[in-house]
Amino acid sequence: MQDIFSNGFGDTLLRFAICILVNWAIVHFLYFKKSKRQDFYFTFMVISVAIFFLVYLMMGMDRGKATMGVGLGLFGIFSIMRYRTDSMPVREMTYLFVVICLSVVHAMADSLGIDVNGRLIGTPVMELVVIDVITLLAIILLERTLKMETSKLVQYDRIELIKPEKRKELIADLELRLGIAVTDVKVGAIDFLRDMAVLRVYYQGDGDKEIDNKLKIKNSEYANV
Repeated sequence: MQDIFSNGFGDTLLRFAICILVNWAIVHFLYFKKSKRQDFYFTFMVISVAIFFLVYLMMGMDRGKATMGVGLGLFGIFSIMRYRTDSMPVREMTYLFVVICLSVVHAMADSLGIDVNGRLIGTPVMELVVIDVITLLAIILLERTLKMETSKLVQYDRIELIKPEKRKELIADLELRLGIAVTDVKVGAIDFLRDMAVLRVYYQGDGDKEIDNKLKIKNSEYANV
C-alpha cells in the first residue's frame, strides 16, 4: 500500500477526488436541479469515472505513444456520445461534454512535485481548482442569466387549429390540455390521413414538470419542428 502512494498514485487519487466532486456538483446542483433526469445523472457520473481512469492509464504508456493513444481514445469517446437510442438533447450533450472535458483535464494533469523535505512544490492541484471554479462560475452565470425555453414534441389531433389565423385558439387548447403556459408553437409534419400534426411546444416550467417527449414517430416527421 505504501509503495502505491509513493509512486504518485496518491496524487492521482487526489485529482480523481477533485474531479468527481466538481462533476458531481455540476450534475447535481446545476443540471439535475432543472431536468430531474436520473438516467442522465447516472450516465454523467459513470462516464466521469470511466474517462478519468481511461485517460490516466493511457498517459502511463510511453510518452510518444501516449499522445497518439489519448488522441485515438478521445476520438472513440466522442464518437459514442451519440447513442443508438433517442437523440440526446442539446443541454444534456453540453453537460456531457463538460463532464468529459473536466475528467480528461484532471487525468492528464502533471503530478505534484515533492522536494527532499517531503514538501509539495508547484501548484498543479491549485491550477485544477482554478479551472474548476471558472467552469462552475461560467455554468452558474449562464444558467441564471439565460432563460432557455423548455420544449416538447406533441402529436396534435385538432389540425384545424394549426392555421395562422387560429393561433390563439391553438395555444389556448394546448394550455388547457397540457396544463402548461405555452410561449410558442411550431408546426412540423402534417398527416391529413390520420388528422394529426407534429408540434413543437415551447413553454415555461422546470424539468420536473415536463411532459414525456418519447413519441413513436419517424425522424422524417420532425422536419421543420
